[in-house]
Amino acid sequence: MTSSSLWQPFTLGRIELPHRLALAPMTRNRSNADGTPGEHVAAYYAQRASLGLVISEGTQPSADGQGYFNTPGIYTPEQIEAWRNVADAVHEKGGHLFIQLMHVGRISHPENTEHHRQSVAPSAISAEQEIYTAAGPKQTPAPRELSIEEIQEVIGEFRHAAAAAIAAGADGVEIHAANGYLLHQFLAPNANERTDEYGGSVQNRSRFVVEVARAVAEEIGADRTGIRISPAFPLGGLNEGDAAAVHAQYQHLVGELAPLNLVYLHVHHLGDDVLLRSLRDAWPTAVLVVRYGRDRDSIAADIDAGLADIAPLGRFALANPDVVERLRTDAPLNDLDPRTLYTGGANGYIDYPVLAQV
Repeated sequence: MTSSSLWQPFTLGRIELPHRLALAPMTRNRSNADGTPGEHVAAYYAQRASLGLVISEGTQPSADGQGYFNTPGIYTPEQIEAWRNVADAVHEKGGHLFIQLMHVGRISHPENTEHHRQSVAPSAISAEQEIYTAAGPKQTPAPRELSIEEIQEVIGEFRHAAAAAIAAGADGVEIHAANGYLLHQFLAPNANERTDEYGGSVQNRSRFVVEVARAVAEEIGADRTGIRISPAFPLGGLNEGDAAAVHAQYQHLVGELAPLNLVYLHVHHLGDDVLLRSLRDAWPTAVLVVRYGRDRDSIAADIDAGLADIAPLGRFALANPDVVERLRTDAPLNDLDPRTLYTGGANGYIDYPVLAQV
């Protein structure tokens, strides 16, 4: 039986949520080569609209923000129009859509982008990660270091993408500062060896993230702007140091972000509950927490402990379009088919059965 705390309504900025569940952002590689969401994307998100807060897959704010093949963008008129179909479909089913803005930085390969340019990053250091391309797995090449002027241009790209998301009918955006991508790369000493105002100290490494968040909040409103972090997550070859270094980095970062009054802080949590408690205590609005390996009986644990307000679901929601009903009624859950996560098409995307079909 899932905790009763999951079923309490919640006000998140401008929207009213019927419960404390949400859809976590998950890359699915179902978009077209021009960055427009593919033919099944609207159906996929509409199927999961009962989760209330639907956070989209990572969506690039510019051509240079793309890393994987067939991921969506939100910076051209065509992309805005295609995302409008998604937003309308989610709204028709009673849900609310936040588009996650994700610039991958060095986690990219030229073969996966239309322009085939070298990737960009805080420093010219390869992630040395394997990335899938149309020709099979390849190593991520060394990126080009962003100049200070180019950093300002990237901030402008996030601002433009946020405005584009709202123009497409989205209810808000989530800034992706986690999971090894560009904003997270600025926070990590082994990816950021800059000696200017964007590197070196904890304060300087935080600067880019804070400036992106401020620009987006100024553009669309803090009450429509969330942000995701993942302290100490080693994804993308990042190493943020020992626990003391991680605490210093993220307590400073969150302390700088808190006065912006963003609508939520989304923590992809690795297990340091002392750090999580300190971030929760410093944050003035909602906190979302997602952890790997949760079973259905522990989904509400962070809410019950006062560490979170909302519990986003990943794989449970991916394999169960009606996961809210299944959890509420203690019904069995579909198993995830990992072979179809990124294969394209409807299979393993919009064809998971709902209870009425079982």
